[in-house]
Amino acid sequence: MDYNIIRTRNVSTYLYLRRMDLRNAILEEHSREQTLKIAAWIGKDKKRFAALLQLFLHDEYRVVQRAAWTLRHVAEHHPPIITPHLDEIVERLGHDGIPVAVKRNVMAVLQQIQIPEKLHGEVMNYCFDFLQDPQETIAVKAFCMTILGNLAQSYPEIKNEIVLVIEDLLEQGASAGIRSRAKKTLKALGK
Repeated sequence: MDYNIIRTRNVSTYLYLRRMDLRNAILEEHSREQTLKIAAWIGKDKKRFAALLQLFLHDEYRVVQRAAWTLRHVAEHHPPIITPHLDEIVERLGHDGIPVAVKRNVMAVLQQIQIPEKLHGEVMNYCFDFLQDPQETIAVKAFCMTILGNLAQSYPEIKNEIVLVIEDLLEQGASAGIRSRAKKTLKALGK
């Protein structure tokens, strides 16, 4: 479903979202359509985004994972709104028991934006850790490869380490998704 269609689909949806309690809306329904409605309601509004960020950073497990999906959609359509909050968002990756949805959605955002230089080292560390974790999901590993490939443009000295980690993944019988992303990343690295 297209984000712009959700935003303008009908007046009743807009009025509902104008009055919504963000937490209740997140818990009401776990669907792409609901996530896009909420993301459209937040749009570029800094106060609404701040409310979403608070849920993402501090609420209970289910709310956090659903808020992460909404955060991803807001960031995809309005990247500047997320930039001032990247420190907190990246720091969230280091919490114990972090929902997989948080890692997946945060990494999806990070692969698409210009990561501030002050976060490069921390993001690289998370990416290498996630790539080497045998329990990590395919999507998170794929996003990590892209992020590291992007960062290697600024830090060519990490190329060999990226290649070694990717080759190790491939030797372990990687999934089709990992093999596909690995091929693209290795090509981008000139390997």
